[in-house]
Amino acid sequence: MGQHDAAQRHFIQALRLARAGKDVQLGCYVLTTMAMQALLRDFTDEAVDMAQGAFNRTRDQAAPRVLAFSKLIEARAHARGRDARAASAALAASEALLGQAARADGEEPAWIDFYNHARLSADAAEIFRDLGNPRAALTWNSQAATMAPGLFTRSVGIRLAIVGTVHLQDRDLDQGLQLGNQAVDILARVKSARALDYVRQFNASLVPWHREARVVDFRDRVRSELAMAV
Repeated sequence: MGQHDAAQRHFIQALRLARAGKDVQLGCYVLTTMAMQALLRDFTDEAVDMAQGAFNRTRDQAAPRVLAFSKLIEARAHARGRDARAASAALAASEALLGQAARADGEEPAWIDFYNHARLSADAAEIFRDLGNPRAALTWNSQAATMAPGLFTRSVGIRLAIVGTVHLQDRDLDQGLQLGNQAVDILARVKSARALDYVRQFNASLVPWHREARVVDFRDRVRSELAMAV
């Protein structure tokens, strides 16, 4: 909803409760999600620091899958800061930790079971979009799991916008616009400030074709159906 101040208050309270309950793994996850919030607000350096802090404070205590998620968000923050080497290293570390989790016999928190290789692949596509590497982004996207729009409406719309942007980076206007229109079809049904940010990024990638009629029509759709200025 874009209410970041309210969200931050809840995150801080969650972090205090995790600490009071001596739940190291949950504390790691909360701090990682706080890093994600900082990233969404374009505070990339702060996001890197928080994700690294979450990992370093719990690396000897948290389950590999929990640590892997911290490394994923660190990779996303590095990518937003256009540090390809650091982003690739953090992503590789996350993938290695996921491999450890798959082989481990120990218990891990049920709340982290959403993070698997398919989720890593979906986020990796966004990482390489931010790094301006569409070929790598499309390769990773091919490994991402398909999500049903009825269950993950916003997430599906966001992913369509991401992959559409990647195709535009690859100079494929046809595929890019097809995915962009599908994203609008879905995101017109939800209210999400975060989702609109992804549509703005898609629109920015349309600049080379801004005079084409179908691009003008798409931007008219965005204005009327998403109430966005373009």
